[in-house]
Amino acid sequence: MNTKLKGYVLGAVAAASYGMNPLFALPLYKEGMDPDSVLFFRYLLAIPLLGIMIKARGRDFRLKRKEIVPLIVMGLLVALSSLTLFLSYNYMDAGIASTLLFVYPVLVALIMALVFKEKLTMQTGLCIVLALVGIALLYRSGDGTTLSLTGTVLVLVSALAYAIYIVGVNQTALKSVATLKVTFYVLLFGLSLFLVRLDFGRDVCLPDRWYSWGNLLALAVFPTAISFLCTTSAIQYIGSTPTAILGALEPVTAVFFGVTVFGEALTPRIVCGIVMIILAVTFIVAGGSITAYLVRFRKLFPKLSRRRRAA
Repeated sequence: MNTKLKGYVLGAVAAASYGMNPLFALPLYKEGMDPDSVLFFRYLLAIPLLGIMIKARGRDFRLKRKEIVPLIVMGLLVALSSLTLFLSYNYMDAGIASTLLFVYPVLVALIMALVFKEKLTMQTGLCIVLALVGIALLYRSGDGTTLSLTGTVLVLVSALAYAIYIVGVNQTALKSVATLKVTFYVLLFGLSLFLVRLDFGRDVCLPDRWYSWGNLLALAVFPTAISFLCTTSAIQYIGSTPTAILGALEPVTAVFFGVTVFGEALTPRIVCGIVMIILAVTFIVAGGSITAYLVRFRKLFPKLSRRRRAA
């Protein structure tokens, strides 16, 4: 397998693995677990995995004082994004929710234009319109009924929180911190949100069946560890922009499992809406200046000191 092909395969695996959230979360809901408990265990199990990855690279966990407050804020933003997305699964098909979440690069472009006065090109403007049309097509579910307003608002809040996180992590003191370390502490501080909501563990819902722990572990492994590792390798082989574009496989994966495993409806109108959103985001990533904000994984595994000196 040549280098480019290997990069595209790894990028596809990274995106597809990140789109597996519904595959492992929905069975846990059916067993009576609530979103807070599911996310509590997802974060709790993912933290040591990321810690092992950090130590495997010979890195440390030390933080500068100026990095602590931004990490707390970023952690709460990511936790809010996770919570609102997982709550939305109770109000709409998971595939539709994952597709609506995928508008976050559009929101990043808008934040950069409105807050940081970055020039909004005609192409970006047309992509935003295209994404809005796609959302409008998705607003009616497969059986013709209107999507839950609560579910739609929850997903859009999730996308907005994640977009603010992406911009914030690139504009604060965290800009020079390795992404893997940022992710470790973001999950660690984000865990506090679920801990408080679960009354410091007293209201946590434990799985009834032993194999449900496998779903919880899979949530920590596939959308977190494997996705990060494959993204890192893909960028080394093919670069940031193609890897970000391959992120379109995230909602496609969620829709695939939603239809094949959970029996969610898929009509031509829904397909058109999904395609419009994916195309809009792809064109923004490919032609805009926000790719650097969307993907910071080049620094996920910083080079060791000896290699840095050689460079």
